Amino acid sequence: MDVNYVTILGAAVTSMIVGGIWYGPLFGKKWMEICGVSAFDEAQRKQMQKEALPLYGIQFVLALLQLYVLAGLVNWENGSAVGIAFWMWLGFVMPTIAGSAMWNNDSTKIKWARFLIQTGYQLVMFLIYGYMLGLWG
Repeated sequence: MDVNYVTILGAAVTSMIVGGIWYGPLFGKKWMEICGVSAFDEAQRKQMQKEALPLYGIQFVLALLQLYVLAGLVNWENGSAVGIAFWMWLGFVMPTIAGSAMWNNDSTKIKWARFLIQTGYQLVMFLIYGYMLGLWG
């Protein structure tokens, strides 16, 4: 498979930056509420940050995997990278997130918030991935 590994790496780094903004200044307070963390409980926030630190590495590897597969599909289909990324999000990512948001014990309000925040982030990222792969992939 002929892919641009620099683009894949750059897009994965971009996903971490956008994720920091998405789950920080944009939706951080709501996300902490969903996770059951009080913004005022410093010890609870510190513990959550400590536990999340190793997960950033795993998330980065997962982003690399997503990008590698998406780059392969774009090459194979020889179509619009943004279009392919959108349809992959719509057909696979969004329904998966919807299922995980629906089938838990959260309130309806929290389920919708979880779904909208997570699937919104993934939509933005897949469109960015498609754009970057279309330009440099």
